Amino acid sequence: MKLPRKTAGKASPKTRINSGSRTRPRRQYAALPVRFDAQGRVQVMLLTSRGTRRWIIPKGWPMPRISPAAAAAREAYEEAGLEGVIDSETPIGSFCYSKGLDRGRKADVEVEVFLLIVSRQLDSWPEQAERGTRWCDPEEAAALVDEPGLADLLRRAGNVRAPGSIRPQEPQSWP
Repeated sequence: MKLPRKTAGKASPKTRINSGSRTRPRRQYAALPVRFDAQGRVQVMLLTSRGTRRWIIPKGWPMPRISPAAAAAREAYEEAGLEGVIDSETPIGSFCYSKGLDRGRKADVEVEVFLLIVSRQLDSWPEQAERGTRWCDPEEAAALVDEPGLADLLRRAGNVRAPGSIRPQEPQSWP
């Protein structure tokens, strides 16, 4: 069987690759949305998944011709109505989870996470009717999610500083 030209010899992002008895995890890109209150304290946004209604961050599959950071920002808009700036084209970290698929199947997924400094949440957005959203402090957010790796990233978000609040001699990288 001849494959279409676009995928001939290449695995799509959703394709599981077998190498012996191990399967390479699928990849997704996520935004870790943060904002700052009047005292400069960090808040993070969580949203509910569509199926199980568990607390997660905006994430999705790779998109053709769109960088991973831009894909993460697009997911934040579609899933939570967020606008802002991705802090860096380099992910701040990653976490793994088991995604439920159709017919009871599961797939291991590795999620690369990009910090999104939120400027505003829109009054309406594409998936608004399908998801709930919630701003909370990083420790509370960490307690609400199921994935230990995501909980660790959320706790670390408490170390993010508001733009302009870091003195020039201090490193500005993710803790």
